Amino acid sequence: MALFLISSKMRIAIIGADGQLGSDLVKILRGDHLFSLYYPDFDITQPEKTKRALSRLQMEVVINTAAYHRVDECEDNPEQSFLVNSIAVRDLSLICKELDCVLVHFSTDYVFDGEKRDPYIEEDIPNPLNVYGVSKLAGEYFVRHILEKYFLIRSCGLYGEAGCLEKGANFVDGIISLEKKRKPLRVVNDQWVTPTSSAELAQRINELIRTTHYGLYHLTNEGECTWFEFAQTIFSLIGKKPDLAPIDSRTYGARAQRPSYSVLENKKAKEIGLTYFSHWRKALEDYLVKKGYF
Repeated sequence: MALFLISSKMRIAIIGADGQLGSDLVKILRGDHLFSLYYPDFDITQPEKTKRALSRLQMEVVINTAAYHRVDECEDNPEQSFLVNSIAVRDLSLICKELDCVLVHFSTDYVFDGEKRDPYIEEDIPNPLNVYGVSKLAGEYFVRHILEKYFLIRSCGLYGEAGCLEKGANFVDGIISLEKKRKPLRVVNDQWVTPTSSAELAQRINELIRTTHYGLYHLTNEGECTWFEFAQTIFSLIGKKPDLAPIDSRTYGARAQRPSYSVLENKKAKEIGLTYFSHWRKALEDYLVKKGYF
């Protein structure tokens, strides 16, 4: 299918514009009438202030990158997890409906339980294993129930130049930093994922919002690997040989259970003709070059 794109400039608000994905969206969308919204001045858990701000801006598209995604902390703080990932998303959806603007909202591969052994498609039934996944899935249901004009995006293993404001460094920068400190590195080898470049994801969002193909999408780089294989590839590309060894999830001992397999298939994106993502190895190489690691 050929993808029909709207060519005119759009009025777009990015919530969390200084975050990892938000920063890449700002770069990609700079040709539009762009409004960058930052926490704590703009807080989606305060619906009245959110409504006043968005009403004043008269947006066509609202992109929400805000989330509480410290997965292990969510186990200990479910109230905050549901406040940000579910209730605030409900309120934001109601505001977008009233203002007649399109909402772009991001979810996660953690809505699945990992029992499947081939990539999950949009039609597969979610079954999250942890509080974070449940709260994100509840947010999804609010978006889908309240709105007709929405793009709901599930992705996996994001990393970007800006790093993650909430978690600190992304996986790539974090593990390279640990290697520089001569730290022994133990990385799980029983969780299969697709590490995804936030720069490439931002490019696909730019395409998608210029269409009327509303709905739920899986958007990740192509291919799959374990986190240990991802780490191996990082060090292979930059020519380092750290003290790196695989461990299993039980030994690692994270508080929140993760799915053992959460690879996503970009089925609907391919059906509508969205530009294909590159393989995760190519995206990683591009990132390492851009960051000056080699």
